Amino acid sequence: MFLCTGNSCRSQMAEGWTRQLASDWIEVRSAGIEAHGQNMLAIRVMSEVGIDISSQESIRVNAEMLEWADVLVTLCDNAEEQCPVPSAHTSRLHLPLSDPAKIRGDEATLLTEFRQCRDRVRQRVEYVLQQLEGKLSVNGR
Repeated sequence: MFLCTGNSCRSQMAEGWTRQLASDWIEVRSAGIEAHGQNMLAIRVMSEVGIDISSQESIRVNAEMLEWADVLVTLCDNAEEQCPVPSAHTSRLHLPLSDPAKIRGDEATLLTEFRQCRDRVRQRVEYVLQQLEGKLSVNGR
C-alpha cells in the first residue's frame, strides 16, 4: 500500500506503476491521510507512459486497509507522521517525494514537475519491488 497526504498524485502514480510493473504477482492499493480527488496532471503524465490511472479512486486510509497491507510505503513526511499505526505484520518503508500539486506556474512548468515526480515514483516502486522479490526468494517462494 502506498500512502501520501491527499491520494491524488504520488500514491496514485505509485499504484499505477506497481500495477504496470508487477501486475501478475502483487496486489496494490493507494490511499491518503485525506482524499483530495484525482489530479488531472497526474493522470495526464501517467498516460504519456501508457499507464491509465483515471479509474483509480482517491480514498482516505482506514483501519481495514492498514490491516490488509503487508508493506506500507509512505511517500511524504506528512503521511509518515500522520499515519495511523498499521498492524504488527505490516512492514513500513518511508520514501518521501515533494508534492507536485503544490507547484505553481504555467502549464509547461507544471508538466515538467509532474513528469519528474512520475519518474521518481517509478524509481521508488522499482526499489520496493526489488525488496519484495528479495524477501520472496529468501523465504523460498
